[in-house]
Amino acid sequence: MLQLSQIQLAPGAAAFDHTFAAGALTVVLGRNRSGKTNLCRLVAGLTCSAKGEVTLDGQRITQLSPQSRSVAVVFQAFVNYPNWTVAENIASPMRARGVAWRDREARAKQLAEVLGLEQFLQRLPHELSGGQQQRLAIARAMAKQAQILVLDEPLVNLDYKLRESLVLELRGVLQQAGTAVIYTSTDPKDAFALGDELVLLDGHAKLQAGRPLEVYQYPQNFAAANLMSDPGVNAFTTPATLVAAARRAAVRPEHVYLADSAPCADVIEFAMDVQGLETSGDETFIHGSVDGNSWVIRRPGIVNVSVGQRLPVVVRKGDIMRFGVA
Repeated sequence: MLQLSQIQLAPGAAAFDHTFAAGALTVVLGRNRSGKTNLCRLVAGLTCSAKGEVTLDGQRITQLSPQSRSVAVVFQAFVNYPNWTVAENIASPMRARGVAWRDREARAKQLAEVLGLEQFLQRLPHELSGGQQQRLAIARAMAKQAQILVLDEPLVNLDYKLRESLVLELRGVLQQAGTAVIYTSTDPKDAFALGDELVLLDGHAKLQAGRPLEVYQYPQNFAAANLMSDPGVNAFTTPATLVAAARRAAVRPEHVYLADSAPCADVIEFAMDVQGLETSGDETFIHGSVDGNSWVIRRPGIVNVSVGQRLPVVVRKGDIMRFGVA
């Protein structure tokens, strides 16, 4: 179990505590410059502006060097040893620990099989694709057999198709590892695809933590709701009878319906001035303005809507999120 106490990810940022459970994969979600990398570097013992106490299984490791910590790290700018084969790269942490040759060879082969690299054991890194090189960096980190595995946006530089396939592979691989995994991302989809637990970061502070679906359904504030939505939530004002004491309300893009396909009678109506459309064939994003607020509607399939149209839309009252702080 990894415990963080009174963590400040940047000077002047709000301090927070958090516990990462052994055997759980925690997705740390935040936009760029939200403090994700500082959190990773603090856990790993690397130079950063973050401060606080780091405890692993009851032992304070704050002052320990990176080499003395049971922490393995893969950053988005991953590095493999260019003159060593795949097998030698994977085995390198075990060789540094003095593991016997036969044992490290067997473990390197096992990890290569798990990560789909068994056919490339004698290749050099430059002979691999980008996805294969990233898998090699992850295999080398896992070979350290650390109690904590930190993956700082490890797939961000890959094309989206390769990224999606690797996310599915990683879920199974990391569950087998049995370590506490910290996986940082800017994409809410990763929280649902990978995470047992979720931590939201904004402005170098913790917004909310919990199970991904719980955080999605019950955001504690507007910033948390917006961070867990892609595209971001649609803000609006409504009559006091709907919002009660709240000073701000919002609805997710996927919870806005065209008026001619309203899900039920218990809805509130809006009019959107359509300003743009995007479609991928299986879903359509409608961009526009509602009462001076920029909105995005996300609907399945292809929607027959025109730019410049005034589009009647509805929102179920139960999908409205209300926040007391503007």
